[in-house]
Amino acid sequence: MIAEQIIDSFPTCPIPEIARLGRTLKQWREAFLSYFTTNGASNGGTEAVNGLIELHRRVARGFKNFDNYRLRMLLIAGGLNL
Repeated sequence: MIAEQIIDSFPTCPIPEIARLGRTLKQWREAFLSYFTTNGASNGGTEAVNGLIELHRRVARGFKNFDNYRLRMLLIAGGLNL
């Protein structure tokens, strides 16, 4: 696999920036290679929606009615079709 060859060769590169990248990739080898073994699957979408919910949760701290709070979260997360 090309990614494994990169991880093995970059740390010994004479260019300091590339060698540093190689050392970083070597430390994160398992996580870096897992991206390729899962066909690029990630939880990025889930994290993005969670970020939106957390932002609006802080803004909506005055909501006392759970149904209104829930509807607002669905609206900002794109789960409510009006």
